[in-house]
Amino acid sequence: MTDDSAIKFDHKTFLSNLTTSPGVYRMLNAGDEIMYVGKAKNLRRRVGSYFTRASNRRIASMVSQIHHIEITATHTEAEALLLENNLIKEHRPRYNVLLRDDKSYPYLFLSDETFPRLAFHRGARKAKGRYFGPYPSAGAVRDTLKMLQKLFPVRQCEDSYFRNRSRPCLQYQIERCTAPCVDFVTPEAYAQDVRDTELFLEGKASDVIERWVSKMERAAEALEFEEAAHLRDQISNLRKVQEKQYVSGERGDLDIVAVASDGGVACVQLFYVRQGRNLGNKALFPRTGDGADPGEIASAFLAQHYLGKAVPHEILVNVEPEDRAVLEESLSLQADRKVSIQSKPRGERARWLKMAVDNAALAVASRLASAGGSRARMDALQQALELDEPPSRMECFDISHTQGDQTVASCVVFVDGASSKSDYRRFNIRGITAGDDYAAMRQALERRYQRILSGEGKLPDVLLIDGGLGQLSAAADILGELGVEGPLLLGVAKGPDRRPGMEQLFLLGRKEPLILPADSPALHLVQQIRDEAHRFAITGHRQRRGKAKTRSVLEDIQGIGPKRRARLLKQFGGLQGLSRAGIEDISTVEGISDKLAQEIYAAFHGDK
Repeated sequence: MTDDSAIKFDHKTFLSNLTTSPGVYRMLNAGDEIMYVGKAKNLRRRVGSYFTRASNRRIASMVSQIHHIEITATHTEAEALLLENNLIKEHRPRYNVLLRDDKSYPYLFLSDETFPRLAFHRGARKAKGRYFGPYPSAGAVRDTLKMLQKLFPVRQCEDSYFRNRSRPCLQYQIERCTAPCVDFVTPEAYAQDVRDTELFLEGKASDVIERWVSKMERAAEALEFEEAAHLRDQISNLRKVQEKQYVSGERGDLDIVAVASDGGVACVQLFYVRQGRNLGNKALFPRTGDGADPGEIASAFLAQHYLGKAVPHEILVNVEPEDRAVLEESLSLQADRKVSIQSKPRGERARWLKMAVDNAALAVASRLASAGGSRARMDALQQALELDEPPSRMECFDISHTQGDQTVASCVVFVDGASSKSDYRRFNIRGITAGDDYAAMRQALERRYQRILSGEGKLPDVLLIDGGLGQLSAAADILGELGVEGPLLLGVAKGPDRRPGMEQLFLLGRKEPLILPADSPALHLVQQIRDEAHRFAITGHRQRRGKAKTRSVLEDIQGIGPKRRARLLKQFGGLQGLSRAGIEDISTVEGISDKLAQEIYAAFHGDK
């Protein structure tokens, strides 16, 4: 009897009979568990792409487990998107990007009755009245309710409480309600307070302020100074709130979606703008199915978050999803109006998108730096490298230059799994052959560890080198010459096609590289340290290169001080004119001898 789990999936036969129409495919393993759900404009082409070349280790792992594939053909790609979204939410496959927070979002609800109530609402919007939102969290709604209660005396009490009052409650005493429960206010006056609340929530606070200003002036003319003073204070409070609430330059509905990922952690920052008001933001941490690129995360988020929910007119994203056109079509059909997805906004919108991106990056860094996450990654690295205990201190070196020019080496330090930026160091590399990374690394290691050996710092438990066995062996020789003992040397080389998640780790004495799974916390820690060293080196190189560009070549010539430099530049109209001058012309400048003129000419033309 044949074991089904041992039968390899015959993709060639399957593909030969597969339709080319749009649809949804479900990949299942031997246990009949759905591992992945995807959509396609052309099912045969899309499914076939998985078997020609795996884009990363995550996909390769999934393909190796395929036992059979189920197909549902649809009329359009938009229909396939809707079906894909429903199946993902129902089955929550391991290799799909999944949102952990899929509950409905809260709204502000203004009831439709003689004395409307302003309240928190979550769930189906069936009751008669107006809904404002969605808001990023229940806390954001409650903060807004508190603010509105100070500005507009509209009741927020439960209907059962409202109908059974015989005298005003405390809210009336502190002037945050006009006590409609005991008829202390007429329906007309209360309706005006309700209208002011609606105008504010619609982003038309300026209309409210104009009416209040007129009312204040009339009260002052009638010598009702107490009422005028009260209105003055309300206007001041509303203006302050308006300044905090508005997104500069925006007066419509807009969502801002920013995706950031690092070290196996992905974050989606979602900012809400409704009627020009910034309602706040929310950080979501989707499960990325053992690693996914930002574009895939953005696509999955937009489909799962918006399909079946209220959609704004425009969505700003920092990475454009591959299926942008299909998403726009589906969301527009759902909203019964045009919905656009923009990835390259300009002006003020670009600034707000950058803010969202920065927030997403900070959220990822915060989660990576959390004590629990750091400990788990260090424990995983201990097991992967077969160490006696988790490495407490880790250092990583990287080299950056432009065709060998202005070479900078970086050294970043991680302590207990988190970056220790006060211990970071940069080294300006000089006196080596341009582009000789081995010589640059030698100089950086010598300068770093000579200082540590003299008592200026601590030796690391693990020293990461960006490179394979060649770079690792060179680093070991340098440390041996210095007499440095103790650090475990670990080489980090990019894998095939230099794709993230395919890195290879090298240890001295071990010819074969250590390859960790793409979802390994140990690999995520190594990637984060390597990427941080790379970032720190590039930043230093750019700073050094920029400084060199602004430095005059005359400053490097002995005998040329500020006065002579000023005379030369004035005589020839700047460096460009001086660079075209001959030795005889240069020597005619006051204070410039023939010998100095030759040196100046050589500085520009490389002649000795």
